[in-house]
Formats: sequence, C-alpha cells, structure tokens
Amino acid sequence: MAQHPRAASVPAGTPTRITQGSGTPGGIGESTLRPDGTLKVTGEFAYSSDMWHEDMLWGHTLRSTVAHAVIRSIDIAEAVATPGVYAVLTYDDLPARVKNYGLEIQDTPALAHGKVRHHGEPVALVAADHPETARRAAARIRIDYAELPVVTDEESATAPDAVLVHEGRTDHHIGHVPHPNIVHRQPIVRGDADAAAARADVIVTGDYVFGMQDQAFLGPESGLAVPSEDGGVELYVATQWLHSDLRQIAPVLGLPEDKVRMTLSGVGGAFGGREDLSMQIHACLLALRTGKPVKMVYNRFESFFGHVHRHPAKLHYEHGATKDGKLTHMKCRIVLDGGAYASASPAVVGNASSLAVGPYAVEDVDIEAIALYSNNPPCGAMRGFGAVQACFAYEAQMDKLAAALDMDPVGLRQLNAMEQGTLLPTGQRVDSPAPVAELLRRVKARPMPPERQWLSADAAGSSVDVRALPGGLSNTTHGEGVVRGVGYAVGLKNVGFSEGFDDYSTARVRMEVVNGEPVATVHTAMAEVGQGGVTVHAQIARTELGVNQVTIHPADTQVGSAGSTSASRQTYVTGGAVKNSCEAVRDQVLEIGRRKFGTYHPAWATAELLLEGGKVVTDGGEVLASLADVLEEETVEAELEWRHRPTEAFDPHTGQGNGHVQYSFAAHRAVVEVDTELGLVKVVELACAQDVGKALNPLSVEGQIQGGTTQGLGVAVMEEIIVDPKTAKVRNPSFTDYLIPTILDTPAIPVDVLELADEHAPYGLRGIGEAPTLSSTPAVLAAIRDATGLELDRTPVRPEHITGT
Repeated sequence: MAQHPRAASVPAGTPTRITQGSGTPGGIGESTLRPDGTLKVTGEFAYSSDMWHEDMLWGHTLRSTVAHAVIRSIDIAEAVATPGVYAVLTYDDLPARVKNYGLEIQDTPALAHGKVRHHGEPVALVAADHPETARRAAARIRIDYAELPVVTDEESATAPDAVLVHEGRTDHHIGHVPHPNIVHRQPIVRGDADAAAARADVIVTGDYVFGMQDQAFLGPESGLAVPSEDGGVELYVATQWLHSDLRQIAPVLGLPEDKVRMTLSGVGGAFGGREDLSMQIHACLLALRTGKPVKMVYNRFESFFGHVHRHPAKLHYEHGATKDGKLTHMKCRIVLDGGAYASASPAVVGNASSLAVGPYAVEDVDIEAIALYSNNPPCGAMRGFGAVQACFAYEAQMDKLAAALDMDPVGLRQLNAMEQGTLLPTGQRVDSPAPVAELLRRVKARPMPPERQWLSADAAGSSVDVRALPGGLSNTTHGEGVVRGVGYAVGLKNVGFSEGFDDYSTARVRMEVVNGEPVATVHTAMAEVGQGGVTVHAQIARTELGVNQVTIHPADTQVGSAGSTSASRQTYVTGGAVKNSCEAVRDQVLEIGRRKFGTYHPAWATAELLLEGGKVVTDGGEVLASLADVLEEETVEAELEWRHRPTEAFDPHTGQGNGHVQYSFAAHRAVVEVDTELGLVKVVELACAQDVGKALNPLSVEGQIQGGTTQGLGVAVMEEIIVDPKTAKVRNPSFTDYLIPTILDTPAIPVDVLELADEHAPYGLRGIGEAPTLSSTPAVLAAIRDATGLELDRTPVRPEHITGT
C-alpha cells in the first residue's frame, strides 16, 4: 500500500544537516559519472531537436526585417496557396483574450500586433508537411512596413521628445522610473559618499563599456507540440523552467494549465537563454489549429533572434581611498540596455546595483542602475545576471586605484576584502564564510606557467609550435613582439532568486522493492540543461536512503515546480527539496520497520537509525534488517516543497534590504601573451580559486568552474553581438561572425576548490555555476593591460584596441 503525503511544505530556512552516514557508494562527495555523459560525447543523446512523431508537420516563424515599424498590412494569400501548407497564423488568429506573455511584465506579444519593436520579431507562423515548404511559404507572406525612428541608446531613449517603445505602460515599475523608456531603476545609497570623497587621498574614475554577449548554446530552440483528445496539448521542449513556461503559455492558448502538459526534452545548453519563451506558444498554436503534431527547430541564424542576450552596459565608476589603500567611498551609475521587451531586466537591475561594489567592504556608497527599453534585441538572463558587467568595471577600478597608490593590486584587494560579518551597501550582513582574501592568496601563490612555451628543443635545434602563440595556426608570429601579462580579479555573485521572490522547489521521492532490491525514484520538474543536476539528485537519494539503485523520472509538469535552472540555485533549492523528501521517506521506512521488527531488537526504539547499503543499521554499524524485508510489497512516497530563507525587496529609494539568500566568490589569475604589433592575444592560463561550500560531486564542480571561466574568457576577447546603431539591426547572427572560444582558444584552467560550509544551506553547499563567469573576464583584461600598458575600458578587446589602428 502506497503512503504518500503530497506537496507538504517545509518551513523556509529549515536547517538541512547531513543526517545519514556515507556507507552507500555513489553518494554525495563522490565524483560519480553523469548518466547522460557517455551518450552526449558519443552523439547518441536525444536532444529536443531529434524528436519525431508520425504524421507531424513542421512549423516556421516569419520575423520582421526591420527594428521599429508600423505594420500596415499582412498578405498571406500566396503562403496559404502553397502546396503542403496546413496553416498560416498572424496576430488576428490568436485564440484567447490574452495576447502577451513575459517573465514579470507581460509586454511581449505572441505575434506582432500593430508594430514591430525589434529586428527579428515574430510576425507570422506557417505549418507545412516539410520544413523547406514551411520556409518557402513564409517567404511568400507580404508585409507592408512604415518604418519608425529607432531608439538605440540612453540619449535617444530618455530625450524629452523620445519615441516611446511601449506606450501606456501600467506595470508596477512605472511609478519609480523617470522616463517610460526606463524599464526599472534601483538606487542604493548608504552613508555619505560625497563627504567620504572629501576624506580620500586618491580618487580614480572610469567609464566602461560591456558588449552584448550571446549564450551561444549549441542545441537550437526546438520542441514538439502534440494535440490531445481532450482539446489540450502535450509539449515536449528544451527549456529552463517548465512551470514558468506553463504559466505564460496557457493563457495565450486560452486553455487551463492542466490541459497544457509539458515534458522536458534533451537540452543542448541554456545559460539563461531558455528562461524566456521562444517557440513554445507558436508550436502549440499550430498544433491546435491543424490538429496534428507540429515540430519547430530554429536554425542558427534564427536562434540569434529567438532568445534574449546578455545586457550590454555602460558603467561609470568612482573609487576613493586613503594613502594606505583603505577604500573611502564608491559611486557608480550602470546603464543596461534591455532591448525591446522587459524579460528579466528588472531583476538584472537589482543584481547589478546590489552587487555593484563587489566583494569589498565600503561604508559610503551611491549607486544607481537602470535598464532601458530600446529597439535593440531583447536582453535578459545570462550566466552572471547583472553581476558580470559590474565586476568588469569595479575590478578595472581596483587595478587603476592600485596603480595610483603604487600598491600591489592583489594586496589592495585583500586589504579591502569583505569577510563574514561585513555589512553590504544594502544593509545586509554577510552571515556565511566570505574567503575573498584567501581566494586571492591562492591564485597568486600558484606557480607561473613556463615562459615562451612555443619553443621546444629537438635534434635539429629549437622549433616553434605556433599553436602556443598569439594567432595560433594562422602563423602570424614566431615570437617577435610577444609580451607576457598577468592579471587578477575577484567577484561577488548572489545565489538563488532574490528580492522577496518565493523561491521554492518540489520533489517527489518513492521507494519500493523491485526484483528483490530497494529502488528509489526521484521526480522533479528540474530542467537538466547540462549542469549535472540529475547526477546530484541520485547522489542525494543514495546518501539519504541508502540504496544503490536510483531512477530519475523525466522532468514534467505532473509534479510541482522546481523553479528555474538559473541563478546557481538548482543544487541548493531542488537538491534541498530532494533531501527533505528523502528524509520523509526514510522516516516512513523506519516506522514500518519499527512496526514489523521493533519487538526483536531494542535498537529500533533507542538507537539513531540509518539506511546504508540497502539495510537499516544503527549508528554503531549494527544491521537490523534489509530494506527489502522492511518494505516487502509496500511502496513509500513523499512529495515536499522546500524553501530557502526568505529575502525581501530592496527599498525603491535607498536600496536597503536583505535581498539575497547566499553569496558566492571566485578569484582568477590570468596569464596572457600579446602580440603587441598585431593586437593578437593568447591566454596561456586562467587559474581559478572558488569557495563551493561543499562539493557534492567534485568532478562536476570542476567542470562548472571551467565552463564558467571559458564563457568569461569569450566575452573578454571575442564575443559580441554587433547591432547597427543607425538601424538597430543585428549584423552578425551566425557562428561565422559571432566568435566563441574553441578548444584551441581555451587555456589550461587549474581549479583550487575551498569547502567552507554555509550552515544555512543543504549539506553546507554554495551555488557555483555563475561566480567563475564574473572574475575571469576582468582578469584577462587586467593581464592584457599589464602586457600592453593600455587602459582598455571595453569588452571584448579587439586587435585594433591594442594596435590603435
């Protein structure tokens, strides 16, 4: 008989100590292999784009060719008449009263209505029996545009006579912004920065520009929508947050949520780019209209228009210090370009402002961050979420301040490093380990990589390996004009959703005996996007339930929400939910054991009992019974929600408030070699030290740190979406023109892991995925500055910035 308390809730902030032993192989703390790892590296893993259904149609989206225009007319006659076409849909065909969607502000139309606000906005949909037929039919749709002036920067967005990107705003941010083209504004004021500036012996200022970065996940947006007999729809899709998608999709379809059943398909990377909707509503609309399954897969060109990007930013900073290096104050203004729709811009502003000071103790600050509406591509979540842009600027400032004071840049950072107990500019106190100075010490203490690694000796004398030189196999230099540089940086990132958001997760765990062996099944809606969550969930179940066999149920919306796979939160929050559900199952199993066997041994009533190796044992190691004998035919199940400690919104005028639940820290040392004549850069090493609280899977932890580091390297020296400032059109929507690091660009990334437990988190862990993305970028820039003596105040650094040509 199954026992399954459903959707019970654990009080927010409940301590989550390790209550089980570690006698079962494959538990937490081990580098167990990922169940999907071999399939992915051998090409056998089924991604969302691989799905197939008998008699399915193919969907295609027609997108705007201009960035801002009134739609005068849409003529679909030729498209409808194309053989093989089953449906052509425009805004007028949307079935429900709700036409818009959005993560927080519902300002994004499912299909453009009246006007288009950015290059590549969806205008019409086609379903056909072949993908080429759908594309040809879409090309036959005739749209008459009357182009409007484009808003592309702060000046054009906030001018008194500025064109409004969105007229008649009614969202809750409009009362706190000075102009309708500002999505959100967050000031943070603490102390008196002006008075503190008067006490400074040295003041440095800087203006910085951070380019628009793409998530560049390799798996394109894709999904399969299958109409159901009950009038609903089954959607199989690659996403980051099933229940958020559901909340946005169902109203536009005019369906109750229980008739939109979603299942996660294989996800080929995300990094924030799948937190917003892409093809989900479109595929469902076409499936419901035609009564047939509809598959949609973006090509790479369309993918650049089908998801949000990292906000480009302009940042002005001022730092002051006494002559001995103590920071007196910090002022900054951060302008983020959110593009045509809000997406996650309000939350990105909150992060950028609250983390703008970095991992330093500064009592007097004056911070302002805003996000603009513009006709540039929409921007939203990407790994690091507002903290990346700020870290680039404040770390450049620390190097500039060290130079002005004639101090060691690492020593200056250590002198001002925050620690446990530091009061942040928001008034929140850091209540867990903050080993900023120690992380810097570790990366600085590492041995330097050998000089001139491109030279090797052989029988014929010395030879040159051009792969180790700037320019690589292009064979541009044999070492002439190549100069080494070394740079350091450290960053501060929050973990989890902030500012009062109800950040929880749900896990359903079942234990039963199958073929004489105890088996645990873990069911959550967590999106596995490559981070390794399914591996960790199995490790938690083995640790808490003492079983060897763990089955991970496919993620879907038939279980409660697991929240988004973002903000470095899944191992913390959904891991916490899995742990708590496992504990509830364990308690039930032990109660069954006491009922069956309690009279045979007093330890059932008096000892601390554990589940290990498929058995019930005492804390002294005595075996009381096998789990198979305890359960026999019974199935035990529990479903629990778990929440971290509550946070609160920042004050809209002062920015004060306990806005974040946890902080993570990483430091980098970059070693580069620069061809100063040609402006080419070779990153030789990018060493990282990071505090992870507790490494639940050390191999996965190292992989996450190296992956985040590589994305930071990309935006430092090559990655940027180029938008024409006159037309707001994207110039480089391809991997031919938008460059990302390959294996030849990626240096050695040695990782030094600290494990300083956060007592408030499950197992003491700390979210890890984003922190290395912050500090890797400014470390590389610092190293290039060290090699060239140039100021270099923007990302990415291009050859012409170094050569001046």
